Amino acid sequence: MPLVPRVTVVIPCRDDAGFLDDCLAALAAQTHPADRVIVVDNGSSDGSAETAARYGAVVVAEPSVGIWPAAARGYDEAMADTDIIARLDADSRPHPDWIARLVRAFVADPGLGVLTGGAEFYGGSPLTNYLGEHWYIGGGHYWIRKWLGIPLVFGSNFAMRTPVWERVRDRVARDNAAIHDDLDLTIRLRPADGVRYDPQLRMPVSARPLQTVSGLSRRVFKVASTFAASWPEGAAWRRREPAARGADAAATAEWTPDGDDWAPEFGR
Repeated sequence: MPLVPRVTVVIPCRDDAGFLDDCLAALAAQTHPADRVIVVDNGSSDGSAETAARYGAVVVAEPSVGIWPAAARGYDEAMADTDIIARLDADSRPHPDWIARLVRAFVADPGLGVLTGGAEFYGGSPLTNYLGEHWYIGGGHYWIRKWLGIPLVFGSNFAMRTPVWERVRDRVARDNAAIHDDLDLTIRLRPADGVRYDPQLRMPVSARPLQTVSGLSRRVFKVASTFAASWPEGAAWRRREPAARGADAAATAEWTPDGDDWAPEFGR
């Protein structure tokens, strides 16, 4: 990796021109600018593609509707000429030092393969925002770490080295629009990939999915659908099998984790 790694930000988007405008404005104000921003237009009928082009982003069309098809297409487009693939959603509003924190973290630790953080919800009531941050996302980090042995990769706020995507791109359920793409990606990762969670790496995201019971229920039920789609790879006992660990370690020998997936020093 170069001394200053090349960073490409991928943003899947479907009919979210208003949110996307704010997201791209926040990216334009970064203290460490992205080398490239890719907006994956997932069959939008509004001005999402035009908004992306106005900010100089690369617009890639993905006609298969769904967050996994769109995100995977973006990662594929990014991998040819970048060192770090970063991921936002259209309703993310990154703090000005978000990319700078990512770059410092990956440069400082050669064993870091994937870095993820938490959420700061906006647009909801104080209670909704609090529950989203501490119960929905915070609880997800806690329980996924307990089950899978690595932190949950939060789709609105993470970055990975390009070789990580190269390893898992044919293993994820990239054509399945009915599952959580970030959880599915997490299931395909292993400790040897160097997955870390930085509680200081926080991302403002919209609370709109949490403001109705039906919206929240759909997202919770999709957790079960995601594990079902990846079964038995998502089984905790299977991930602990010595043979499986050996095979995955050999496939990702480039990174040797230090055994600590809690990384509060990263990005500071």
